[in-house]
Amino acid sequence: MATEEFHDSLAGVLAGVQRLIRRRLREGLSTPPLRGAQVSLLRLVTARPGIRVSDAARELYLAGNSVSTLVKQLTKAGYLLRETDPDDRRSALLMPTPAAGARLRDWEARRSALMRAQLARLSEDDRAALAAALPALRRLAQNLHEEVEGP
Repeated sequence: MATEEFHDSLAGVLAGVQRLIRRRLREGLSTPPLRGAQVSLLRLVTARPGIRVSDAARELYLAGNSVSTLVKQLTKAGYLLRETDPDDRRSALLMPTPAAGARLRDWEARRSALMRAQLARLSEDDRAALAAALPALRRLAQNLHEEVEGP
């Protein structure tokens, strides 16, 4: 495969797989679906309770006003709490609610089940090829992260 074609194909396949996973996970939800950025913010806040909005924006590579909008949406939905930072009254600390934890656990369980079912549909050779590609994909993700954040 030509180099340019490979670059474009890989990027397209990775984006397409992620988009299709999100679409499938939205099916059959009894609650309004969360967008990718909302899930990313919830996962970050759950992993790092008390994170500042500005730090969350930096971690997610989003503009501060975009994260502020997500925070307002997720607070209104009952998934986040905004607390005033005692060290800097101008800053807000983000805390997940129990509903956020439940929503994320459900999402992760549904994603895991979806991936198990889809991988089971592949041949053993295809599963082995995907498993063999994981280290290279992790390095690709790490390189992208380092390019933005630094080593």
